[in-house]
Amino acid sequence: MTTLNQWWPALVVVAVVVVVVRRFRGEPLDLKDAVVAPAVLLFLGGRTLVEIDLTPTDVLWLAITGLVGVATGAVRATTTRLTGPPHALVQHYTWRTLVVWVASLAASGGLGLVAGELGMHEEARPVTLSIGLSLLGEAAVTLWRAHRRGADVAGALRPGDAARHGASDRAG
Repeated sequence: MTTLNQWWPALVVVAVVVVVVRRFRGEPLDLKDAVVAPAVLLFLGGRTLVEIDLTPTDVLWLAITGLVGVATGAVRATTTRLTGPPHALVQHYTWRTLVVWVASLAASGGLGLVAGELGMHEEARPVTLSIGLSLLGEAAVTLWRAHRRGADVAGALRPGDAARHGASDRAG
């Protein structure tokens, strides 16, 4: 086992903590930030999966745990606040967001234990994939909410917009 493989879980946890802390403080919402983190994590998780021989049981549990991950991310997105004008939205986590994070981690962990007991191989459930799917669900709902607020999620959400324009309007 290489040093990177030993430290990989800790690096993922640190990255998630950084994202959570930034969003509690209020982070300008832009398409790149909403999409890049899930994409990178999904790529890394997918790369892990192509390196192993998946059984039908692994595929079934991957589908189940994947759907749960996307769903918990989507629910988590409904607990955030979007503030500011449509061209400069800022995403804020709330205490409810933290509760959903903890509940989703518990659900994912519990589901992983059940899956393991019922035949899923542990290496067939990379943590990067699970977190990536959860962040994907969150990004999809958050961007949809931003679009409903009038934001041009495909073009107008760019880093620094919130800092230049200020953010004060409360969203739901």
